[in-house]
This record gives sequence, C-alpha cells and structure tokens, in this order.
Amino acid sequence: MPTYYNENTQTWYCKFYYRDFMGKNHQKKKGGFRFQKDAREWEKSFIRQHEGGPDMTFSELYEMYEMDMQNRLRYSTMFTKKHLVNTKLLPYLGEIPVNKIQPCTIREWQNLMRAYKDQNGKGYSETYLKSMNNQLSAILNYAVRYYHLTANPCHAAGSMGKKQVSHSLFWSPDEFHIFLKYFPNDSGRWLVFSILYYTGIRIGELLALTNDDFHPDKGILTINKTYRRIDKKDYIAPPKTPKSMRVVALPPFLNSKLKSYTEKKVKYASKRIFTYSKYYITKYMQEACKATGVSKIRIHDLRHSHASLLIEHGFSPLLIAERLGHENIETTLNTYGHLYPHKQSELAANLQTLYLAYDKQGR
Repeated sequence: MPTYYNENTQTWYCKFYYRDFMGKNHQKKKGGFRFQKDAREWEKSFIRQHEGGPDMTFSELYEMYEMDMQNRLRYSTMFTKKHLVNTKLLPYLGEIPVNKIQPCTIREWQNLMRAYKDQNGKGYSETYLKSMNNQLSAILNYAVRYYHLTANPCHAAGSMGKKQVSHSLFWSPDEFHIFLKYFPNDSGRWLVFSILYYTGIRIGELLALTNDDFHPDKGILTINKTYRRIDKKDYIAPPKTPKSMRVVALPPFLNSKLKSYTEKKVKYASKRIFTYSKYYITKYMQEACKATGVSKIRIHDLRHSHASLLIEHGFSPLLIAERLGHENIETTLNTYGHLYPHKQSELAANLQTLYLAYDKQGR
C-alpha cells in the first residue's frame, strides 16, 4: 500500500484504488497525515469498510451501520442509539476486529456492564442492560447480513437484563389525588398530570398536542405525533408505532378543564398546548412527591397507573390496548398481566353466585 510525502505541506498522503458496492473501481486520495503510518492505517480502514471485510474493527463497522441506518430511522431514535454506542460499546469493543469478537468477549463486556456502579452506588437498570445488549446484537447482525461475518457471537453469549420490570410502580386514585392537591387546580401542571393519569398517553404524545388535536365538542384527543427535545432543539415526529395513532376519549371534567385552559393560553391552532419540557415535569413531580409524602414514581408510571385503574374497573385488555396505543393485545397482557389474577377470583365468585341462584330454583 504505497504512501507519498508532500514536500510542500510536509505531510503524507495515500492514493489507491478500491471497488464500490456495484463492483466499479474508483481512485481515492487522502492527505494531511503527519506520519506515514497514519496514512497507511487510514487506507486500510477505508478499504475494509468499502469492500466489506469482516476483519474491520467494530468501530469501523459501526460507522457503516450508522450511515445506513440514519436514512432509515427517526432522528430521535438514532440520537439515542449513538449515545448508547459511543458510551457503552465503542470504549470496550471499538478497536477489536469484528471477526475476533467471540462469545467470551461478549460475556466479559456484559460482566463489566452488570458490575458498573455510579458515584451513588447505583448500577444500570435491567431494562437498560437489555437495551445495551440488543444494540450490540443488532450491529453484529448487520455484519452477518452484509459483511460476511459467519455468526453473531451475541447469540452464543446469551442476553442480559430484562425487557421490562416485572412489577411496575403505580398510584392508586387516592395517592394520585393527594399528589395532585399540591398544584392549583387551574394551573397547567395540574392539567398535565391529570391528563397523564386519566388518559394513559405517553409524555411525548402529551407534549406534542396542539389545539388542532383537541376536539372539545366531541371530548376527544387525537394522538398523531410525539415530541422530544434533543440538543436544545424541539423535534416533532410520528408516534412510537402505527397503533399509537389513535383517538382518546376524555372524561367530561378533564374535557372542560382543558377547554378552559386552551381558550386562555393557546391562540393558534398549530401551537403546542403545553410548552413544558420533560425535565421540568419531572422536577415538578419530584417536588410534589416530597411535599405530599406520596411514593416517588416515574412519569411513565402514570401510564401504568392508568392501565391499573382500567383493569381494576373491569375493562377488557382489548379496550385497554386500544386506549394505550399498544401494537397488539399481547403487549398489554405481557405488561399488565400480573394485575389480572385477582380478577380471576372475582370471576369465580360471580359464577358461584350464578350457580347458587339456579340451584335454589331446583334446576
């Protein structure tokens, strides 16, 4: 692999041919290297990436993966992926050739992630550990499909973490209303938490709502987008899944409160109703929990609280799945199935009552 010295700039450059994905030859020139070895290494890396060898490093593979996926995934999704990869994968696996990553390599990395503790002695959550492992496996699957890696070592290494916490935290109606009394009942904060608790919509869906999405004459919200703030910029994107596009009915008291609020605060139909950020909503939630003594839960747990409320009042899993925007009823049952067992006892008791009524009649 020849390299050349530029007397004028006193730097090294490389000039070589490579074959693209269509099999065509191209010449490539890259200069500005201080040392000859840097020019040679850049040429090797470039060829490994563009000719698809499994001996490329994990870092080089990720560059190809990122370039491909950023045209296929939402910006917010790629932002989350980049952060995870840059902080949890590349520092440990970045310089290892992809075909040298063995199941034992994956296991060692998993053990490091499991053992991690921050300055407060807190480790990564089970769901975050699962996300890390899934992302690593996705990148290596990409190498199997497109860059001749013979097998994904993650499969042999096994997974880590859990897809979801087995028992979500949630508030009963009594707990929620103790919490809610901390806020003036004509404030935007009161309304934000009431909507989250009594509709079960996601925080991003709430923050994306505009006046166009609220139909007070029908008492409904149209959920058709989600909001995120990334790098100090606002992003509006399609909702999480196709089934997340839905209509959510409001109880009359909430419809009336929201109508009054929008009439006072929102002047333009396309303007967001609530201009809070998730950071401030979390801050208000923590303040209210501390002041009222109610147990601390996450914002997303208000969604779980709504599901628990519906289950307690006997609504079917199908209706709950539609209201929450789950992709299928299995998601609802997998997430909230542990809340249903007591309903089996209630059902059995009702059947017993039915039987006794007929038994008394001698039938």
